[in-house]
Amino acid sequence: MSTIDIPDEHDDIDGIEVIDIRSGDRSTPFVHRVEPVSKTTKAIKFLESHPDVRISAAAVRRIAFGAVEPGLLDGARLERHRVETGWLSVITYRAYTLLLSPAIENDRLLDEAHYAADPDTSANLRVLSMPTAHDTDATLVYADAMDDLLAAIDRASKGVRKNNPQEVGRRIVERPLTAVPATFLNPGRHPDDDLSLVDGNSRWASCTADITVPASSIRPTNAKDPDSLLPSHLMRLPLTERRDLVREIVKNAHRDINGATGTSRAARAKRDQAARLLNAMTVPVQVIVGYTDDNPSMGMGRFPVAVRSLLMRMNVGVKQFDPSSKNGVTAEEIVTALFDSGELGDDAQAVRDVLLGRADVTDAMKSLGLNPAFRDLRFTFVVQQLTRKEPRLNAVMAAKLDKRRLQVTHRSGPIVELGLRSYSSLAKEKLAPVRTALDTGCLWQALADHEWSVENIDNDQAVDDLLERADNGDVPARLLLGVLAMVTLVTSGYLLAPGGSAEQIVGNIKVMRAGVGTVIKTVLDTKEGRQVLADAIKRIRAGLEPRWWADGLVEQDGWKGSDFNAHLRLAANHGFAPEGYQNDPTATELEDKALTAFQTSLTAAGADLDDLIALRKMNGTTTELSWTVVEPSFKQLSFMGNDLARIAESEPR
Repeated sequence: MSTIDIPDEHDDIDGIEVIDIRSGDRSTPFVHRVEPVSKTTKAIKFLESHPDVRISAAAVRRIAFGAVEPGLLDGARLERHRVETGWLSVITYRAYTLLLSPAIENDRLLDEAHYAADPDTSANLRVLSMPTAHDTDATLVYADAMDDLLAAIDRASKGVRKNNPQEVGRRIVERPLTAVPATFLNPGRHPDDDLSLVDGNSRWASCTADITVPASSIRPTNAKDPDSLLPSHLMRLPLTERRDLVREIVKNAHRDINGATGTSRAARAKRDQAARLLNAMTVPVQVIVGYTDDNPSMGMGRFPVAVRSLLMRMNVGVKQFDPSSKNGVTAEEIVTALFDSGELGDDAQAVRDVLLGRADVTDAMKSLGLNPAFRDLRFTFVVQQLTRKEPRLNAVMAAKLDKRRLQVTHRSGPIVELGLRSYSSLAKEKLAPVRTALDTGCLWQALADHEWSVENIDNDQAVDDLLERADNGDVPARLLLGVLAMVTLVTSGYLLAPGGSAEQIVGNIKVMRAGVGTVIKTVLDTKEGRQVLADAIKRIRAGLEPRWWADGLVEQDGWKGSDFNAHLRLAANHGFAPEGYQNDPTATELEDKALTAFQTSLTAAGADLDDLIALRKMNGTTTELSWTVVEPSFKQLSFMGNDLARIAESEPR
């Protein structure tokens, strides 16, 4: 049976050659062949005895069996790569493409995957659990069911094949892929280990895009031959059978080249396609084979963190993560680092599980005293945990976010992505405006300035009790009420980014167009506002529309989410008086708003400076800016400091 099937018509036929990939004597004609198993013996012995190779015998065998020239592994030099937590040991060689598997993750889909923390989540696009560390080996351990792993890997492979195709076949792949040994706790009928890519998934997918193999070789679960090779087809096979499959495909491709004689269009197309396939059958790869932690007592515990840190560095250019997915990855790095450094308290494991939301959080939420059926409680818990004032926590967050000074606005991205994992089953068109509203600013400074905690506010009486304490000046209660109300209103569509018609809805009176966090903060300062927010929590949870304040809480017939949004933003600007709104605020209100605008601009300026420093660091820029360029900024800062000092009290001593 032919490996490939070429129609009689083909364009741009220009004679593709099979590229010689040998590293030694090239005096004889090149024929692509898979070395016999006997040629791997020395390589296996060398790797098993090397002090820096900390992987299982099965992983060593996969490396040796997958090498195009296994003899070169005997005595090969290992490289050491620096990562945040220690050193990775890496070996580089040329491997058969089909003896590697794409990444076992769906981090690129973190903004649209379904999470176990969502009570309504389904198996469709279900996010995978984070891999854990092996006790002794530099190996990632996966606990998900094999069918879930294979579905995620196939989906990701199809995605990059479509969205980021690579030019493979006319040339060989020359930029190395990066892989790591992986083992599976629930393999079912499949092999329980593999070599999984950390970087190079697009190249792998493009190499395999045009390969169709005999059904007898891959034993598919259905009777129909696959249109093209998928990772799940390969990962079903034991290592020796997988290697035999490579040998069969190579043999068939050479047969197609030798058999397609003549100069006809179809014959030349058949030879060229076979040559493309052979050129795509091998890739350079660097495999992580060892890890040494800076803290010896950690052993292999932080190995997944070390590997994961490569993910962010390697996805650049056309492969760059979307901001939401990048925030999700950064958030997980923050939580993992806090867990490893003991900053998540006495119930650290439960706190970690609730924050990440990848596994079922029912038991973890209960152990923290929270009702797992309430999405808004988990989101509020995420906000509370990642706005705490502890210096070590702030230092970890600042380092992961690459900020010199951690400001409340910097915390927003990771908080939003972790919090929204409770709502991942929402339709994408409904989730998009929610994410936009939260991304424009869902935090306010008091959340980081005061200690507060999340209570189990899971019934109307608990909401009423919380409101009473907030009315009596209890700052932690007021903050908890505000965050719960914000989460409830935003995720239900009653508080979103201000639409262009917001002023028209309320009679052409100016509304507050700040972020949702600022709106909630301002409304919380009024007794009527706290009543509206507490009532909204209760009614939205019950599937009812929130009520508005008009000398008491009143239902508003015909109001849509945009109506409530506009009126809440109006009240943030002018209060809850039922009539007599003024476009012209008082002198005191104008001063307060001017101070808020000034302080907001300073926050933005500080963030811009952090971005400039981070950009210089990323670009490797070490030359100092000339004084003539920065002198106006220094003078402006000096003048502003003097002017502010003239209208402010002296700093307390």
